[in-house]
Amino acid sequence: MKRRPAALILCALLVLQLSLPPARAADRVYFTAVGSYVLPLSDNTMPVWSGGYVYIASSIFTGSVRETLGISQVFNSDQGRLVLYSGGRSLTYTLSANCALDNDGNAYYPGAIQRNGTVFVPANTVSRYFDLVYSVIEVERGSMVWLRQPGVYNVSDKLFADAARYNMNAVYADYIRAKETPAAQPEGPNAPARPPDSAGGEDPAAELEGKRTALCLAAGENAAALVDALESYDAEAVLFFPPEELERQGDLLRRMAAAGQGVGILADAGDPDRTVAEQLEAGNAALFRAVCGKTRLAYIQNGGAQALQTAGELGFRVLQPDLDRSGQPLRNASGAQALVQRLAGRRGDAAVWLGDAASPVGLRTFLAAVREAGGRCTAYTETGISG
Repeated sequence: MKRRPAALILCALLVLQLSLPPARAADRVYFTAVGSYVLPLSDNTMPVWSGGYVYIASSIFTGSVRETLGISQVFNSDQGRLVLYSGGRSLTYTLSANCALDNDGNAYYPGAIQRNGTVFVPANTVSRYFDLVYSVIEVERGSMVWLRQPGVYNVSDKLFADAARYNMNAVYADYIRAKETPAAQPEGPNAPARPPDSAGGEDPAAELEGKRTALCLAAGENAAALVDALESYDAEAVLFFPPEELERQGDLLRRMAAAGQGVGILADAGDPDRTVAEQLEAGNAALFRAVCGKTRLAYIQNGGAQALQTAGELGFRVLQPDLDRSGQPLRNASGAQALVQRLAGRRGDAAVWLGDAASPVGLRTFLAAVREAGGRCTAYTETGISG
């Protein structure tokens, strides 16, 4: 019964065997495929070989990959500990140990390794423990590690590689363009950000060292990808959801609650159908149904003093940011550099409202620049910027 969906997926991939603009050759690359997806290429997240084992980046267990394989990950950089978990089962990797431990304390070898700040886990161990299948396939430009659920893709490795050729060409072309474009930044979770230039030739990002930046964003269609970016850099932020999004984003809200990300309610004082109070009440009711908890953080759009007073009387802390950057998009390297410069020119910590002007790529680039400069992206709470 599972052969037809797999065949349809592969047929769809084969239909896409179209020509791409030629890309200049690079060194041998290592693709990662999960299910029917070929993931973006990054120098920091390509599979690596060590001690005869193939290792995959643990950061792939987020977003659509997490949903495809049913495996999630949490990484605590302070403790050097990574946990992969699914259906009540878990593998815990400690970077200082050469093994992983399951729920019962049984050891699995080898352990995780770290490369350029990214944690990699052995594909063999992860596949066996979580009942997955993986293959290492030789392809035109190198190798591809293909992970999938057993019994879903009943085709040979060669047929899958042939069907995925267009997707491999597409991500390879993006990879080459990123390497050859000076302004482009790698999209891997630990990619370094190029520091912005200043008129005096000094690096203004250096002024971020020790500063805390509380990022506040409006949650839209790319909310899950923004959370992926935050988790990749072990950063915190608050995402403000309209009540209707809180109603339908239960899975994402539970994931955010488990990871310690903040949730706020986005209310519109210009809504002709509901008052600010009604929107805040509806938002918390939806949040309670999802995570059995409520929030006291709110952002009021199109509202004046009366709307702010109403929310305050209801016990909410209404965000009034130190910097409102909703009109300056954070979608690429230049947007990230502009925000870094703006923050570097301020004294002390800052709460920044990005609205819906941030893309996952722009956010990753900014987070990399902050990390490189010794700053911190932390949470905005009911009592202000967290420590």
